[in-house]
Amino acid sequence: MECQNVVKVVLLACGSFNPITFMHLRMFELARDHLEDTGQYTVVKGIISPVGDGYKKKGLIEASHRLEMARLASENSDWITVDSWETLQPEWVETAKVVRHHYDEVLAAECNSDNVDTVLCAKKRRIEDKEYESLSHHRRDDIRVMMLCGADVLESFGVPNLWKLEDIAEIVGCYGVVCITRCGSDCQKFINQSDMLWKYRKNIHVVNEWVTNDISATHVRRALRRGRSVKYLVPDVVIHYIQVHKLYNEESEQKNENVVLAPLQRYSGAS
Repeated sequence: MECQNVVKVVLLACGSFNPITFMHLRMFELARDHLEDTGQYTVVKGIISPVGDGYKKKGLIEASHRLEMARLASENSDWITVDSWETLQPEWVETAKVVRHHYDEVLAAECNSDNVDTVLCAKKRRIEDKEYESLSHHRRDDIRVMMLCGADVLESFGVPNLWKLEDIAEIVGCYGVVCITRCGSDCQKFINQSDMLWKYRKNIHVVNEWVTNDISATHVRRALRRGRSVKYLVPDVVIHYIQVHKLYNEESEQKNENVVLAPLQRYSGAS
């Protein structure tokens, strides 16, 4: 009887993946263990969605490279996949819209497998400028898409003009977040200090990584620029790809150096 109440979850990780590291992959495993240990969820899929070039982050190499490295890194996983939809958009896409897109895709696939009215289920919600509450008319209680992120992303919710408040409310309040802690972060304190996150705190799953791992893409790029080894920090297939394509050097790190980050341009009018 309990099995009928278990919610299927798709974990969605959005980010630069510049480059993807073992920690990015490890986050999926930690999140799955945590959710399934509750007895309330079963994780059926993990999706890596690299941000598009339009994000304009300093040092962000071409999406085609980041996408391929993510594919190579996850090729041996039987449940983690890489999706190109976000990278193929002509402009930067807000994370809330990315989550909506994947929920639509998951819902359509689920409806197909259930042999119900697939046209109705797959219908796009087209509510990009509406309140997130309208999503409740299209949701299913037995399947969810949750955003998977590190503590730095959760804390970025507090950076002025980086996120729209309604997007935060939609992501956290409607879908849910699984946040993996990192060294020096205090997610619970940040949630307590944010009225928005406190309101939806039951939808935020904080996962403590007791085997501390401080690998970051920034550290990896720095080591590569200096000609240092990054073996055991990123998969060997990714190291090979980086070497073949001569990625990550002083020149690539200066890319977008004088360009304002896309969300700051969009929300603050900066240029």
